[in-house]
Amino acid sequence: MREILRELREEGIFDHKGGSGGRGGGKDVDALPNVCVVEVERIDSDGELHARPVKSEAAEGLFPDIFIAPETPSQGALGVGDRVLARLTPNEDGSYQANAIRVLDTGGGRLIGRFVASSGTAATGADGRIEPAEKRARNDYLVAPEHVGDAVSGELVLAELLPGRSLGLPRARVTERLGDMNAPNAISLLAIHANLIPTEFSAAALAQAEAAGPAALGKRTDLRALPLVTIDGVDARDFDDAVWAEADSDPDNPGGWHILVAIADVAHYVRHGDALDEDARERGNSVYFPDRVVPMLPEALSNGLCSLRPDEDRACLAVHLYLSAEGEIRRHKFVRGLMRSGARLNYGQFQKALDGHPDDDLKPLMETVVKPLHGAYLALAAARRKRGTLELELPEKEIKLAPDGTVERISEAPRYDSHKLIEEFMIAANVAAAEALEAKQAACVYRVHDQPDPAKLEGLREFLAGLGLKLSRSRQLSPQNINQILSKAADGPNQHLVNMLVLRSQARAEYSPQNFGHFGLGLKRYAHFTSPIRRYADLLVHRALIAALGLGEGGLPNGGAAAFGEICSHISQTERRAVVAERDAKDRYMAAYLAERVGADFPARISGVARFGLFIELDESGADGLIPARSLSAARPRHDPRRHTLSVGATHFTIGERVVVRLTEADALTGGMIFDLLEVNGKTWRQPRQSDKSRPRGRAAKHGKRGKRHKRK
Repeated sequence: MREILRELREEGIFDHKGGSGGRGGGKDVDALPNVCVVEVERIDSDGELHARPVKSEAAEGLFPDIFIAPETPSQGALGVGDRVLARLTPNEDGSYQANAIRVLDTGGGRLIGRFVASSGTAATGADGRIEPAEKRARNDYLVAPEHVGDAVSGELVLAELLPGRSLGLPRARVTERLGDMNAPNAISLLAIHANLIPTEFSAAALAQAEAAGPAALGKRTDLRALPLVTIDGVDARDFDDAVWAEADSDPDNPGGWHILVAIADVAHYVRHGDALDEDARERGNSVYFPDRVVPMLPEALSNGLCSLRPDEDRACLAVHLYLSAEGEIRRHKFVRGLMRSGARLNYGQFQKALDGHPDDDLKPLMETVVKPLHGAYLALAAARRKRGTLELELPEKEIKLAPDGTVERISEAPRYDSHKLIEEFMIAANVAAAEALEAKQAACVYRVHDQPDPAKLEGLREFLAGLGLKLSRSRQLSPQNINQILSKAADGPNQHLVNMLVLRSQARAEYSPQNFGHFGLGLKRYAHFTSPIRRYADLLVHRALIAALGLGEGGLPNGGAAAFGEICSHISQTERRAVVAERDAKDRYMAAYLAERVGADFPARISGVARFGLFIELDESGADGLIPARSLSAARPRHDPRRHTLSVGATHFTIGERVVVRLTEADALTGGMIFDLLEVNGKTWRQPRQSDKSRPRGRAAKHGKRGKRHKRK
């Protein structure tokens, strides 16, 4: 311990004089200077920019939170990767606010937006401008005549930022035309290019996929006699999992179940280090938009040979799971097989059968397929309740497009028992994969979800206490502890608020070669095994199982696990990239859908607070927007991040409060929507007036302090 403390002191992380933690207490890194260079690192869930000081690699990660001030400098809007000379002001909570003095360089050097042609002037020499697709961008970019290329007014374009800044707007050069902004595919195209999602496969990968053929039975286990079925969404095109169940015939397991989860054998077609593998690894995962999918694998595989289509022989990696009557996994066995799906079912169709109203396709399958699957699901659901999992209630919205690509409707996504059935079967298979690899002491790509950060939990406890809810202070907090809070808030006025804050207190799930469990699911070990068509992590787990269990060719080669650390970091990042891209596209679709309703009033709730305003979520569509702080008060509101409040005079706005808002702006290019506040908690909102003492009048209002001195004279 003494040696560790000595090293911490030498690194500046630990203060032997005490500090806030008392004798020998720890402290944050050394106080930052008043002015320093910072790099914009990320945008948080509230839309705020976070930065880090530009330091040596040895100090990486050891710095307090730095928030970029909402006022955008005249040099142009800031984005992730920008380096800025900034003036830092410490906040009471130990974080800093950075006010940009000068933008030193931009991170990506690229821009995506809408090109608008102009006649040009002698003063600017410009022949157009680019309106950025980034919500935070405050400035357009000028495009000189020689930098326009063939761009047509109204088109989406890619551009590179030009060095140096004149006294006007920053300048850019058009590098690629992406098509008409009003085209049906423009919104997803924007999200794809803005987030640098690869869309083109290499010629070698395409050739390899086209040359592939069906797998032969060979040494595979023949599963074609079993009535395996796939259950997916109505619009699904790739089917990578099939399920089957029967009552366990073992007399030592009364009331138990034997289930089979069969997964597409992608490792048979995509081998370590080949062209398909290189492209799949770069992508990390498929990305899903309302109008398209950017697949991890070429269509010949993702929608063809690796898709478990009905009445076609397909190679699979399957796991037999034997469950007790209480849903506990007693044993499992992995096999490499050949299967034939008996039916392609959808969630709504299967749910109707569970409710006693099967259609003509499912009537003959009720006894052999539907009822056994449901019985096994009920056992797994009982085991889930017993072990305790985080049960958040945050319904999702889904966007339905019309044939012309416009938004037809936005509605709450249904949540059926048929969805939960597939989830529980997949979770059980994923647990079995992790257990099988651990039993063989083989490398594994785990799906991990750490315990919530203690600092975030403390903030959550403090806020919940204000609502009369007490969260356990146990060092080993469990999902059950949080579920008790969620249960107490259920069906009350604060239900949505509590669910949102609990979600924000959670750590991010990610991939790791080291196992530290999955907090949200209440599991000691967990891996992703069930979706190798669309997740590279699952393909790695398949290869590891094939090698560890001796299931034939296509397994992880010797030494292949050495790169797991680097790969896990990469695919965790590509997963986050996909989430951001999908969210960006959804925001733009919603903005386009509501653009015709500018001026309309909507009931909503506050979904987030920031220094620059209130984020709101509309009840009707789930669309997100902003009420700018400047529209709430002439004076600057006070933001308390710990209590999640924005205070305007004596009014304290907080997450979850009911409001009525008026839509004033909706921009499909950026996905941004601006609202005015009309009512809060049923009361009409009127902007507070400044007090007489703080509001200058007459000549003083015009001349400030100097005017006051003249008035006194």
